[in-house]
Amino acid sequence: MPSNVAVRVEATPPALQEGLAAIEKELELPGDFAPEVTRAAEKAAASAVRHDLDRTDLAFVTIDPEGSMDLDQALHIERAGEGFVVHYAIADVAAFVAHGDPVDLEAHRRGETLYGAGNRVPLHPPVLSEGAASLLPEQVRPALLWTLSVDAAGACTDARVERAMVRSTARLSYVEAQRAIEDGSAGEVLQLLEEVGTLRIAQERERGGISLPLPEQEIEETGSGFRLVFREQLPVELWNAQISLMTGMAAASLMVEGGVGILRTVPPPDPRDVARLRRVARGLRISWPEGTDHVEFIRSLDPAKPAHQAMVAACKRLLRGSGYAAFDGTVPEQTRHSAIAAEYAHVTAPLRRLGDRYAGETCLALSAGRPVPDWVTAALPDLPEELRDSARRAGSYERAVLDLIEAAVLSDRVGEEFDGVVTSVRDEEPTRGVVLLADVGVEAPVSSPRPLPLGENVRARLESADIAARRVALTVG
Repeated sequence: MPSNVAVRVEATPPALQEGLAAIEKELELPGDFAPEVTRAAEKAAASAVRHDLDRTDLAFVTIDPEGSMDLDQALHIERAGEGFVVHYAIADVAAFVAHGDPVDLEAHRRGETLYGAGNRVPLHPPVLSEGAASLLPEQVRPALLWTLSVDAAGACTDARVERAMVRSTARLSYVEAQRAIEDGSAGEVLQLLEEVGTLRIAQERERGGISLPLPEQEIEETGSGFRLVFREQLPVELWNAQISLMTGMAAASLMVEGGVGILRTVPPPDPRDVARLRRVARGLRISWPEGTDHVEFIRSLDPAKPAHQAMVAACKRLLRGSGYAAFDGTVPEQTRHSAIAAEYAHVTAPLRRLGDRYAGETCLALSAGRPVPDWVTAALPDLPEELRDSARRAGSYERAVLDLIEAAVLSDRVGEEFDGVVTSVRDEEPTRGVVLLADVGVEAPVSSPRPLPLGENVRARLESADIAARRVALTVG
């Protein structure tokens, strides 16, 4: 089933355990770490890792989903004249994982951390990812420390990265951070995050970047079972994401200038897709004035409106073709990430993504004027395909988990009718599409004897909800 949302789950209801186990078996997901991998990780975790540069004087904070233990990034911001200095500490995985050791080989097999319903399949053993390498509070940790100079308008004017010892002083959830900002109890770092984040959002608009306002889904336990709810991102999540984006853009600039590295790329939208979306907008009766490009049009959408929800979902078509470009000597022709409207690289989540460790090591060498390590350059040719494979596996896992949850949520409601909005219709078969049932947090296949009214409110009847098959079917009369 096509889904346009991510699922975040705090706890796994027992009813889902059997289905989750079936998904993991079906997709042949990695299980527990082999004994030799665990032993290597434990040995690395017990080894004292110290870098010469000590920046434990900076009061870093981490901001993550509630309960997170694999903390990749820690933030510190201070004023510098009319601008700012952003310090962004990234977990130093290479301080624990050596090229060719059992942990490294297993990480290449896994590619990235996979997230399910209250469960995850980690990239690295928890003794590292949730322990010795994680930027946990009040622990001195090795890190890749990015220092980013930001002017009064929010533009990044200088960036460097170096190894350092850092210490986080607080582990905040997004909700805690947002509450502190709103009630006035936030310290300087959070106050400046709002200021810098807002400026960076303005910078994104100026350069033509876009962010699709897609909601997330969360599963909540109820007295009789559980339900899915849609959740919009908090402002602090958007500001925090801008710091990560700025770091990724700085990393990409370093690598392009140095002629070596690995970029995250998205090609420009196909003009045929843009033309198709204009037709969808007309069908939804949403104004898209001539002369207005797709970027400004997307920014004008209000996902609180049913027709606009459908339009946002349709706009995902513009972001097709994402991939990775690795190079050593000759910079590829296509280096940009069209949604970000800049060159961009993944460097801020090495505990959860394999490629970030290699991009980070490349940037360390380039920033210091040293040759990039041989083990990094030797891995670059194969990395894009490894990362694409792991991304495909992650996407299949997330879709299967979402299908399972939605079937379970609706399993005892077959025959009921729900208010919904048609969010997509098949081009080749307009009697079939997808309907969003906001009250129960479900987006599922729907069919009708007549062409479905894209973007319009409908009354949908639940015909089946098969947990074992992970399939939901609705009809519109």
